[in-house]
Amino acid sequence: MSDPADLTAIEARQLIGWRRLSPVELAEACIARTEAINPAINAVVASDFDHLREEARKAEAAVVRGDILGPVHGLPFGVKDMIDVTGLPTTFGSDLFRDNIAVKDDAIVATMRRAGGLVLGKTNNPEFSAGGNTVNKVYGPTGNPHDPAKSAAGSSGGSAAALATGMAPLCTGSDTGGSLRNPAAFCGVVGFRPSPGVVPGNTRGMALMHLPTSGPMARTVADTALMLSVMARPDRLDPFTGVLEGKTLWDPQAFATLPRRDLKSLKIAFTEDFSFAMTEQVIRRAFRKRVDHLAPLFASAEETAPDCTDADRIFAVLRAVMFLGAHHANTLKHPGRYGPNIMANVEEGLSYSALDVADVMNRQGVYYRNWQGFFDNHDYILSPAVTISPRDWHELYPAEIDGEATQSYYQWLALAYASTIPGHPSVTIPMGRDELGMPFGLQIVGKRYDDLGVLAVAGEIEALLSGDSEFGPPKPNLEALMHGQRKLNASIEAA
Repeated sequence: MSDPADLTAIEARQLIGWRRLSPVELAEACIARTEAINPAINAVVASDFDHLREEARKAEAAVVRGDILGPVHGLPFGVKDMIDVTGLPTTFGSDLFRDNIAVKDDAIVATMRRAGGLVLGKTNNPEFSAGGNTVNKVYGPTGNPHDPAKSAAGSSGGSAAALATGMAPLCTGSDTGGSLRNPAAFCGVVGFRPSPGVVPGNTRGMALMHLPTSGPMARTVADTALMLSVMARPDRLDPFTGVLEGKTLWDPQAFATLPRRDLKSLKIAFTEDFSFAMTEQVIRRAFRKRVDHLAPLFASAEETAPDCTDADRIFAVLRAVMFLGAHHANTLKHPGRYGPNIMANVEEGLSYSALDVADVMNRQGVYYRNWQGFFDNHDYILSPAVTISPRDWHELYPAEIDGEATQSYYQWLALAYASTIPGHPSVTIPMGRDELGMPFGLQIVGKRYDDLGVLAVAGEIEALLSGDSEFGPPKPNLEALMHGQRKLNASIEAA
């Protein structure tokens, strides 16, 4: 057997069920990989490996006893530092919470544990997940595993980097304007943003604001779907999670084994920019090559996109209101303790009137209905996942794209938030490298609540690209990372 840390989640789970791989062996392999690679990229920021070993021994004993095993039994998973793991710090990447130790598991973590998962540790994110670059004053930056001098994107950058280097087969992430999809694209892994409520947000402050959601991340589409089958639990505390007689309106178990999809039966739309996103030429060129490669696989492929009028304005106002509600009181109570991204959102939120918010909510309704009409004639949309190729992590956000100034620290995330606004499921899958040698991520967007279909189509494309030297998943140079030939040149002061 190759190094167990390199197994997919499904492969490892099968071997554990067949008693050909011990959960202890897998845990030790993931610990060894983390200890060898993490100094170069700073993806995992808190851990208790002794406790992980203890839990792995319990998981092994369950196998030996012949117990019924959960779908992720014995699989280590990373947890983004936005949700609680008992006994580990939850800092949110904020200096205010540097010493905050969780006293109980978040519902997602508890659900994963009940399904047999083992916590590897906490993964890095920017302060309160505000921004597309994983760097904060508590833990510093996370480097891209393909070039640690460059950004791993964000906000789930620690999870994406840990997955790409084999520290764990599964990781949690969260997404408002692309925080699952952007780091997946930058690091060469899979990130899935589900439809609202499919992964319940039982503690979301603005319960009726669907923009933020948690979701799964992995190295393959099937692994991502397996994790979703566990995360997609019934929970009436999320108003977007339809629960009737204790069951959701969708079947979580259906994600565990993806159905086949005949690509030749599908009508695809493709777009470089959704007609509004500032997308740099290197990404446009890479995307066009991939469209040329993929288009013949479908019944039709048309260059078009839903009407995204007012997308920047809608996202800006709704995002600002959300951050204002979450952080305004603490910015007054603790002046100078918040970073520039949080402060920018709070100040922006204060600049809007009730009329601004009302106007944007009306515009969001029009936007939503435009998208529903578009999907009457198209099955899925293909686009780049991110507007730029990874840049130096010292750049907090791209101030310009191809010489044109960006208007905010999050405008470069527009390819992702185009589908966030109407609440459509979106997945990013790796598809080779761009001309600068960095991973390229393909985004697939589907109809609202067609989460299973989006993942199934992604799985078909992934299978067709398997082993393709140009368009297959890129792999980081682990040897160079292990031996310090490529490492993160970081300082918390610089962050």
